[in-house]
Amino acid sequence: MRQILHDWGLRYRTIFTGISLALLPFITPHDALATNILIFGLFAVGFNLLFGYLGLLSFGHAAFFGGGAYGAGLAIAHLDMGFLGAVCFGVLLATGLSIIIGIFAIRSKGIYFAMITLALAQLVYYVFFQMTSLTGGENGLRGITVKSIDLGYYSINLLNSKEKYYFLFIFVFLALALVSRILKSPFGGAIEAIRENENRAVACGYNVKVTKYIAFCISGGFCGLAGALYALHISIVPIDILHYQTSGMVVMMALLGGMGSFFGPFIGAAIFLLIEDVVGVWTSYWQLVAGVVFILFVLYFPKGIWGSLVDWARR
Repeated sequence: MRQILHDWGLRYRTIFTGISLALLPFITPHDALATNILIFGLFAVGFNLLFGYLGLLSFGHAAFFGGGAYGAGLAIAHLDMGFLGAVCFGVLLATGLSIIIGIFAIRSKGIYFAMITLALAQLVYYVFFQMTSLTGGENGLRGITVKSIDLGYYSINLLNSKEKYYFLFIFVFLALALVSRILKSPFGGAIEAIRENENRAVACGYNVKVTKYIAFCISGGFCGLAGALYALHISIVPIDILHYQTSGMVVMMALLGGMGSFFGPFIGAAIFLLIEDVVGVWTSYWQLVAGVVFILFVLYFPKGIWGSLVDWARR
């Protein structure tokens, strides 16, 4: 029975996750928080594809999240694109950044990989910071408000929080379906084999460097999609979105939820953002509380919230 439930969980994980996210606005205190959990959960899913399933810790994923956000913002502010065109442009820019950064980073391992991704991401930060005429510099990119989307037979009002949530939910659900398909494919098996034993994967005939590079680029693309949706959600792209603090935040989300799990990143995003939203009302030192919670989970629940629940259910 336990094995049957486990198999069902793997087979229908996209549907179960989609149903949970569809109910999210009715659980959270307000719709804006639900939308942030939806978007940052997708960001953590993209990061988890590299960290949880492949085993590579990156401190530079802010470059892809911010690249997607700036790509979408620039597409609207300077290229006069619509919503869908802006999202596609943001994903392309983020993927392009991951292709370039991956060339230099994927040659290294362990802490060296983490430091190289951090350094290159900070380089991207300062490039965008200095391109004031395009990106707005320290003031961020403004004027990217999209009020509605005309579908011909129906117009989506993006100023309505519920309509905006469920419209963005479509993008996230399709992305999750694609992630699930990747993980079920032979490529997904290859990246997990590399995580478990890289030398054995080489002996089995896998091209480890190429596999890592492709996974790195795919991860950057999904993070770019999350960034594009975030920019169109808040109608501004702050320069801080490219800062290394954003990379640290997604690491915390992935670890809190459970690295290497499908639904865990959304749990981690929900916990982190709830701490920010609720504790931030009472004190400006909410990050101290988040840090204490993170330390406790690392010490006593190293598999994260969802990972620990799944492990407990298996036992």
